[in-house]
Amino acid sequence: MNIICIGRNYAEHAAELNNAVPDKPVVFMKPPTALLVNNKPFYYPEFTKDLHYECEVVLKICKNGRYVQPEFASSYFDQVGLGIDFTARDLQSELKKKGHPWEIAKGFDHSAVLGQMVPKEEVAVENIEFKLMKNGIPVQHGFTKEMLFTFEHIICYVSQFFKLHIGDYIFTGTPQGVGPVTIGDKFEGILTTNAGEKTLFETEVR
Repeated sequence: MNIICIGRNYAEHAAELNNAVPDKPVVFMKPPTALLVNNKPFYYPEFTKDLHYECEVVLKICKNGRYVQPEFASSYFDQVGLGIDFTARDLQSELKKKGHPWEIAKGFDHSAVLGQMVPKEEVAVENIEFKLMKNGIPVQHGFTKEMLFTFEHIICYVSQFFKLHIGDYIFTGTPQGVGPVTIGDKFEGILTTNAGEKTLFETEVR
């Protein structure tokens, strides 16, 4: 099982971090040990003093595939959900300045919160609305029509380099509004479905 992540997929998020808007998807990976599921608490790691949250729509891959063609890409995921890409921003900034890979800032244990998945037929898949609540206050509110690269584009692009496997997850990028995390924070990820808003995950930082 792979956890494939897309960075800078919303222009306003790239701008808030003073990053250039990419002309191709920015791809990085998290190991399976990064997953945090079943609403378990997240423990603030000792190696960072500037941890950030990034809420993202997540796709679950349902077919094996390599070099997926655009006309078939939508059939490669059958469920969508929400997750948090926790990022050690201080480590990431330091590593970027040196031109080094920044996996340790993104792929550390339990850095990928993953909530409940729902069938894609239950959402407006062409423009999914979602939001992240921090201590009961909305801090991120996104619509996937604002993504620079669509779900289908991401699947086609990624599958050129990595064979997709059933059960893989793709974190599709975060909208603007990322910010710092402190011990005691409580996060709630909410997805708008055809039946209304649905909480897909809750996690507390300890």
